[in-house]
Amino acid sequence: MGLDAAAPTTAQIKGYADGEVRIGERRLREAFALDAQGAITPLVAQHPHALDAADLAPVLEAKPEVVILGWAGGQLFLPAAQRHAFLERRIGLEVMALGPACRTFNLLAADGRRVLALLFPSAGGERPGGERPGD
Repeated sequence: MGLDAAAPTTAQIKGYADGEVRIGERRLREAFALDAQGAITPLVAQHPHALDAADLAPVLEAKPEVVILGWAGGQLFLPAAQRHAFLERRIGLEVMALGPACRTFNLLAADGRRVLALLFPSAGGERPGGERPGD
């Protein structure tokens, strides 16, 4: 699906489909963080449940207003410890399917909000403990 909007003044996700997210001409297939200025940082974790303190440290240090977490596998709930890291720093956290996450990121970034996205374009990846999604 393509995403069209007004002339970008900030980072803009151009599209998402088939296990990838397109930002400009880049096609990203592995998990990554994206801030409103367009900085892209690869994530070690390839499943949202596998995010650990090392993955979250730069996100939390950036002090965004809100973090959008989007996963190609659909809606999921993060473990309490991950949610608590955001709550104690008063950083909003929205977890949603990849498509809505991309659209929400674009809207918030275009509105000048301090938003950061953690995007997981593939529904694959392993959960901590070696479980595959759906196990």
